[in-house]
Amino acid sequence: MFVEKLKENNQHLLKAAFDLHRKKEILPDTYVLDLDAIYENALSMVEKAKPLGVELYFMLKQIGRNPLVARKLIDAGFKGCVAVDFNEALTMIENNIHISNVGHLVQIPEAALEKILSNKPDYCTVYSIEKIDEINEACKKLGLKQKLLIRITDEDAEMYSGQIAGFRSSNLPEILKHIEGLGNVEFGGITVFPALLFDSKENAIKETVNVNGAERAKIVLDGLGYKDYMVNLPSASCTASIELVKKIGGNICSCEPGHGLTGTTPLHKVSNQPEKVAYCYVSEVSHNFLDKAYCYGGGHYRRGHMENCLVGSKYEDLKMVKVAAPDMDSIDYHYELDGNQNVGDTCIMAYRTQIFTTRSQVAVVAGILKNMPNLIGLYDALGKEIKKNW
Repeated sequence: MFVEKLKENNQHLLKAAFDLHRKKEILPDTYVLDLDAIYENALSMVEKAKPLGVELYFMLKQIGRNPLVARKLIDAGFKGCVAVDFNEALTMIENNIHISNVGHLVQIPEAALEKILSNKPDYCTVYSIEKIDEINEACKKLGLKQKLLIRITDEDAEMYSGQIAGFRSSNLPEILKHIEGLGNVEFGGITVFPALLFDSKENAIKETVNVNGAERAKIVLDGLGYKDYMVNLPSASCTASIELVKKIGGNICSCEPGHGLTGTTPLHKVSNQPEKVAYCYVSEVSHNFLDKAYCYGGGHYRRGHMENCLVGSKYEDLKMVKVAAPDMDSIDYHYELDGNQNVGDTCIMAYRTQIFTTRSQVAVVAGILKNMPNLIGLYDALGKEIKKNW
């Protein structure tokens, strides 16, 4: 999906990833992260967001919850992370990374509440009264008061399977009354998901129908006298979408760049944006069978739109071939390449991913921007540092 863009705007990453594999510093089924490019991409967003007053929370599930990247993003000016689930929150806490929003798509289970809340996240996103009560009780034990983001899901909302949740905007008065009756939680704002998405017809990031729910919620809140609350508008966040977030969100608003940090939103495929492609996937030709070649898999994401692969043993001779993942009923032990290829040749791809759903390794490389690449860390797909064992 992004191989052409990788060649176009970050050949240094392409060369560094190729060399790491040829030197046997990384195994096949490894994502290589360009720390410099991620930092520069982040700076572009910060420079756009700061004068508009839009708060930025980084999301790192897409690139494996990596703590080295998280620290670099804090340096760039991001306030903290958004932990999409409790395991991501716990990983960030282990690495002393500030949490700005937790419960974004998966609420905190009771067993992890005290640990996560004791680290004082800015907001907890909630979508059940029971969870509000659990958070209140945990905060009571800890002597804390926690701000809540209420996830709004109205009748006309569009949601992804596996992410069905939320309160109706019309029920806000009773929800707020319930929160006001508790002593250790307070209303902090609202959120919808997804708020923005790429429109392939207009080749632009547009607001979704879910924003209607946010607008209705704002009318209810204004009528009740609530002011100075956060309007959180995640999905498709990047430099190009920040002005739209401000327009929809108003005075206090936030967004949560994920793929924007690596220049891999659909918008980045069809247009030139400030963000460069900042990761690629490295594999190796395993074998040939009949008229096809097969490289090692492990990093497949079913919505990745994998299309092309660069194959070769010399950087100057890399050739583009078509690549296909196995069907959805099968494990991605291998990817299929068009034609026969030389066993052992390097394979480099760049497609949309969610590394935390894979079994891949992650190589973090600094110095690529200066053409002085330095492998500074190897991690698993969930942000745990690993040692070279080959």
